[in-house]
Amino acid sequence: MSEQIVAIGLKIPDNSAYTAMVTLRRLGVDVARVERNDIFRFDNEQGAAELRAHIERDESVFNPNKHRVSVLASPKPRPGEVWIETIGDEATIAGMPARRYVGWRLFSGDSHAPRAVLDAAVQSLLCNPAIERAIY
Repeated sequence: MSEQIVAIGLKIPDNSAYTAMVTLRRLGVDVARVERNDIFRFDNEQGAAELRAHIERDESVFNPNKHRVSVLASPKPRPGEVWIETIGDEATIAGMPARRYVGWRLFSGDSHAPRAVLDAAVQSLLCNPAIERAIY
């Protein structure tokens, strides 16, 4: 089996990401912009195009009017991104078992936030270490 990562994000304004950005700024974390995605890790043999089509047919996780879906090239967070995993949170997405994460992508100025900014955001707001873990 191969591992594939899917990110589902909003095309429309994301109030949760906006609230996180405002709160992080109030806490002294230097962020210019915050993006949030639902991240799903699948173990399957489908190609990226087949997996994407399968996800897009599942209206419980994907609405073409408000979501965009991407199959990520790497099984790890992108630059400026941290994935927050709720310990023991497994899901069934489009009829397939998946690990679920919340992906927070932070920007400082016009570029991805450096690791120190990610660490500050995780420690101050994005992760509750009692029930979650951060993946960089």
